[in-house]
Amino acid sequence: MSGIVGFGALYSSFLSRQNKQKEQQKQDLINKNYNEIYAHEAAHKAAGGALAGPIVIERNEEGIPVGGHVSIKMPSVNPANPQKALDDANTVIRSAMAPSDPSAQDYRVASQANAIKFQAQGMLNKNQGKKLNYIA
Repeated sequence: MSGIVGFGALYSSFLSRQNKQKEQQKQDLINKNYNEIYAHEAAHKAAGGALAGPIVIERNEEGIPVGGHVSIKMPSVNPANPQKALDDANTVIRSAMAPSDPSAQDYRVASQANAIKFQAQGMLNKNQGKKLNYIA
C-alpha cells in the first residue's frame, strides 16, 4: 500500500507543477498582449491629444487582453471655420496612423478624416479669393 500512497503524492505534485506552469503561461500571455495593445492605443492617444478619449482594453472570458480602442472626436466642417475642421482632421489622421502597426479600423478612420480634410480645404480655397488684400 505504501507504493500507491507514494504514487498518489507524486502524481499530485506533478499536477500541481503542471497547473502552476499553465497559470504562468496564461499570465505571460496576458502581460504580452496587454503591453502590445496598450502601446498601440497609447500611440493613438498621444497623437490625438484633446480629441482622443481614454484607452480601453478589451478582454476575453479568460481575462486575456484581445483588443483595445481609443475613441476620437471626428471633426465636422463648419462653413464659419473650415480651418478648425482642417486642423482637427489632420490630428485625427495623425492619431489613426500613429501606431507602428495600424489596423484596418485605423485606416478607415484616417480615410474618413481625410475626406473631411478635403472638404474643409475646398471651403478654404473657395473663400480665399473673397478676402480683400490690403497689402497690394
